[in-house]
Amino acid sequence: MNPGLPGGFLLVLEGIDGTGKSTQADAVARALEARGLPVVRTGEPTNGPWGRRLRESAASGRLSPEEELHAFLEDRKQHVAELIRPALAAGKVVISDRYYFSTMAYQGARGMDPEELRRRNEAFAIEPHLLVVMDLPPEAGRERIGRRDGAANEFETLAQLTRSREIFRSLDKPYLIRLDAIRPREELRDAILLAFGQKAVERLCALPDLSVRERLLASGRVFGMTEETVLRPPWPA
Repeated sequence: MNPGLPGGFLLVLEGIDGTGKSTQADAVARALEARGLPVVRTGEPTNGPWGRRLRESAASGRLSPEEELHAFLEDRKQHVAELIRPALAAGKVVISDRYYFSTMAYQGARGMDPEELRRRNEAFAIEPHLLVVMDLPPEAGRERIGRRDGAANEFETLAQLTRSREIFRSLDKPYLIRLDAIRPREELRDAILLAFGQKAVERLCALPDLSVRERLLASGRVFGMTEETVLRPPWPA
């Protein structure tokens, strides 16, 4: 069993509805598991009590902006404390379909200040090591949602998706990559895996208290390489 990566790795996929986040999260999780990495596949809203309330509201009628934000924050606090932090501490790769950037985008589209929402979330939420924003025109997103789910819910009106997309496109983080969700699924998966490899190795090289060999071996695990392969002598015996 691969012992994982020191400090773990948090990969978050974001974007408006219909961009294919779940498809890519599943594909990347399978690819990393095939390399022997321990992966936790998660998403928001969660299946906890606050998350269930939010999921129900998508069909039954949205909560007020204040109630909705409170529910998202409580759901996320539980998610971070009970799943994300322990998984990272255990050296696992956590792949989340949505995180607090969705709160910035969707509650921001309801008139709240996205920067204030970011500050409130980052007061307790771990920032991702890689943030992938899947970009898609709202009209295309609505068409995909309709083919997949039938009628759109109250989070998915064209006006809401348009404003949410604008907020997603305004995000600026050093760990962010933006992908055109129109691209073929295989290309998108490969682009995410490439970015994961780069960011994971950069993170390992920056972690304190690791020896050169520990960094080398952990970097090899990022790409599914065994200790024997990484340390194979490059010179004749």
